[in-house]
This record gives sequence, structure tokens and C-alpha cells, in this order.
Amino acid sequence: MTSAITHSGPAADADARPIASAGTFRIGEGPQVRRLGFGAMRITGPGVWGPPADPKAAIDVLRRAVDLGVNLIDTADSYGPETSEDLIREALHPYEGLTIATKAGQLRPGPGRWVPCGRPDYLRQQCELSLRRLGVERIDLFQLHRVDPLVPADEQFGVLAELQSEGKIGEVGLSEVSVEVIEQARRTVPVATVQNRYNLVDRSSDDVLRYCTENGLGFMPWHPVAAGGLAEPGGAVAEIAWAHGVTAPQVALAWLLQRSSVMLPIPGTSDLGHLEDNCAAAELQLSLDEVNRLDEGVSAL
Repeated sequence: MTSAITHSGPAADADARPIASAGTFRIGEGPQVRRLGFGAMRITGPGVWGPPADPKAAIDVLRRAVDLGVNLIDTADSYGPETSEDLIREALHPYEGLTIATKAGQLRPGPGRWVPCGRPDYLRQQCELSLRRLGVERIDLFQLHRVDPLVPADEQFGVLAELQSEGKIGEVGLSEVSVEVIEQARRTVPVATVQNRYNLVDRSSDDVLRYCTENGLGFMPWHPVAAGGLAEPGGAVAEIAWAHGVTAPQVALAWLLQRSSVMLPIPGTSDLGHLEDNCAAAELQLSLDEVNRLDEGVSAL
């Protein structure tokens, strides 16, 4: 089972909805997705551990995201662990018209704790378990959550290539990597996406974004709405948000979407109101002057 099926349900008219304004991007040789997606980390319990206090509310958020036109859902086996994938299946299976991306490569010894684990046998095991939990025969986008420094990187990339050749995964992604690591991985397996921390006030991955833009790789920024002091009264984000009658997170997301054509923000939330606001950011267009003000504001921090 794959996800490349035209949706016949509530999201069938998604191109008429605000999120269509974000445009689309083709992930590798795989699916075409709308550029504003949904990150499913926050639908778990505190510390990204265990079930949420209200599982029904989490399911409502997932379904509403699809109603609003989102067709890229990003998760990981470690969110919960397992909880996020389970909720996605309950809410959205059989994923008609959706692209489900998941990740493996992090152990969870407890709430808020993450330990890289890139042993090939472990990555293969986790892929098999994600296939089962999500209820698919192939994972649309399978991402290495972290490159384990204790395991030769080529062994980690090699098992991804094997899983792809076996048809268990469609496209391959990496997370929290440098340009050098991306190039190393691409010598072993085609890389379709990169997921690094990136936002208005944390641009440390600018070189990675530039590389992705030049090479047509999707860039999925995590922690995308952070704006720091720019969102405080008098800050550039706060002033631009007030001028447009929108929220600070909407300004942060609009800036990302205008930053690069390969940008695929995946803001996450467990709140329906925040979800609506995030999706509405697709329609917000910032002027060149506003973008310059944001850049100057960051330089002044």
C-alpha cells in the first residue's frame, strides 16, 4: 500500500483552500506535496513521552490538518515512542492523497531523553515496526533521525539503500546533518530531504539550506516558528504581525516559505486553533522591506 492516491474525502478541494498558496514540491522521485506540512511530535504526552492527555483531541487535530489541505505528515518511531505513529494510523489510514514521513535512529530511555542508535539491525527492525504500526507496505519517506557517531556512517546509509531497493521505503531523508554528511550519504543512497533545526533566529544551517536549494532536496526545518526577541513588543516580527493582523508564528512560517523553494515547514501542535493559524500562514506574503527588517532584527540580537 502506498499513499499516492487522490483523496476523495474532506481534503479533495484542498487546492481551493489557503494552504494551496504555499505551492508544491516533489520529494525525490516520489510524491508531490504541499509545502506546508504537519509535524506530529506534539500530539504525544509531556516530554514527547507516552500518550496525550486527550487522544481524541490529537486525532481531531490530525484530521483537521488534512481537511485544511495538508498532505505531508511528519512523525518518528521515537515520538511517544510509537504513540504518534499509532495515532496517525487511527486518524488517517489508509492515507489517501497523503505522504507519511517517519524517522528511526533514536532510542528513548525516558521523557525528554534521546540517544542516537544507528546500528543497521536496529534501523531495519524499526523500519519493519513502523511499516506495521502505520499499516503500509512501503513508507513514503524514511529518515535517519540522527547519524550515530558510534556506528560507521556508511553502514547506516547502506541499510537505507537496502530498504529502498527492497521496496520497503520510497524516499530517503536525513536529519541534523552537515553538507559533508549529505554528500557522503548520497554516494551510497539517493537523498530526497534534509531535516535540520532552522528558523528566523537560528540560521546555523544556512549552508545546508543553500546546498538543498541548489540540488533540489527538500529542506524540512524543525522548530520552525521560533522568533525569540523578534516576537516581543517592538520586535520586527511583532510589528509585522500587527500590521498584517496575523500572529507571530504566521510571520515566522511565511518567512520560511519565502526563504527557499525547497523549504517544507512542518509546524506541530496539539491545539486546533494553533493549527488553523499555522495553515493560514500559507497565504501571508511578506514584502522585501519586511524580509529585510527581519534580517536586520536578527543581526541586532
